[in-house]
Amino acid sequence: MNAKGTFEVSAAMQPPYDVVNGVTLGRGSFEKRFSGPLDASSHVEMLGARTPVEGSAGYVALERVAGSLAGRAGTFVLLHAGTMCGGDTELTVTVVPDSGTGDLRGLRGQMKIDIVDGQHHYDFEYEI
Repeated sequence: MNAKGTFEVSAAMQPPYDVVNGVTLGRGSFEKRFSGPLDASSHVEMLGARTPVEGSAGYVALERVAGSLAGRAGTFVLLHAGTMCGGDTELTVTVVPDSGTGDLRGLRGQMKIDIVDGQHHYDFEYEI
């Protein structure tokens, strides 16, 4: 199955907690509001690394999503892993196995995220 829609995001970044030879480690929290077939809100905790080379960075995050997906209510957790190298990005956002609750128990899938003209879009391929 597939769900496509948009989401809004707000960030609260903390000061870096470690810097060695220009490589900075930091953390941040995000709140998201999804619209479309995924009608939900989420909280994200992220750890990131930024290098002194422009356009090179990486991050990992866990995101708990609560709401409904195609009318099925529950929660689930997404695992993010992303890198940037010279402006090229690789991002994997995967449902943590067996993290679904309620009507979303057994949820599996991957989500793609795109930003177009400042608007965040999701494309969620999933199965229950």
